Amino acid sequence: MGYKQEFQPLTKEDKITVVLYRVGIVLSTVIITDLAFHLWKTSSNSGTTFISQSTDVLGYGLYIAVGLSVFFIHLYVGKFKEYLKSLYIISVGCLFVLLYAGRGSLSNVLAHTSYSPLLLLPLSGCLGFVTVKEAFCFRLFEGYLVAMIMPIYLLLVSSNILTSRGVSYGLVLIAAMLVIFTLRKVFMPIAYDIGDKSAYK
Repeated sequence: MGYKQEFQPLTKEDKITVVLYRVGIVLSTVIITDLAFHLWKTSSNSGTTFISQSTDVLGYGLYIAVGLSVFFIHLYVGKFKEYLKSLYIISVGCLFVLLYAGRGSLSNVLAHTSYSPLLLLPLSGCLGFVTVKEAFCFRLFEGYLVAMIMPIYLLLVSSNILTSRGVSYGLVLIAAMLVIFTLRKVFMPIAYDIGDKSAYK
């Protein structure tokens, strides 16, 4: 569990790393919310989902945002952080596969291949790890829900079970939970993320 107290004076590095970690969370939420808004808008207007070229920019931004959280997260168990970094590296490898399949365009491959959402699973795993960590430490229970729903959502999208409206509803649900999670997380005192440094392994 996390500790809601300051165990030792915070260094400048402590403060910077926590801010970067939380910036990653905020940016991830903003990007997913933006994607959800566009999917909702296009599916409501035409009944079909539409992935524009802005998906490319948002997609790259999401990888960067999640990467910030991955590399600046504070964990007591070092093996967990190494696992998380490895999963992120795998997600970047999947990004290159997506770009190759889409001839340099994320929007192209996401719009025309059913398997492409499966290659987003490692990235969703990274973000889910972050939300679960916060849920466990600070009782942000929506973090558990986000971590469970994201991979299920990607599997349903790749299997073509969901209608275009269902795809937009699912992403809106994920975005809404992320907004709640982020608002509850980012205003916590910085010391909460650092905890007791003597417990780090």
